[in-house]
Amino acid sequence: MPEQFKVIRQVRAKLAWARCDKILQAEAPSRPIERGIAGPGLLAHVLVSKYSDHLPLYRQAEIYAWEGVELDRSTMAEWVGGCSRLLEPLVEALRRHVMSATKLHTDDTPVPVLASV
Repeated sequence: MPEQFKVIRQVRAKLAWARCDKILQAEAPSRPIERGIAGPGLLAHVLVSKYSDHLPLYRQAEIYAWEGVELDRSTMAEWVGGCSRLLEPLVEALRRHVMSATKLHTDDTPVPVLASV
């Protein structure tokens, strides 16, 4: 595995009582997306690559595949959707703050867009 990827192994102790047939296991660490396997660092990397670096998810999937990590594009799309739901309170707070100003300054520089096929 390439040096840039680091695997973090979570070991959860499991205790069993023979007398009452009961098993107790430590709670799994919390994840940003419920029942998801992606940690906050990977989610942040996918979002920054998508929105700041303008790398579409299919290209990110190819880059991860080159490094030996198989990540399906649909899985990353679900992560992006989950993150957008997590970030809704922040977006709403920013919207209220920006819209409370008496003046808004914007940049109207045109951005070239590729023609869709």
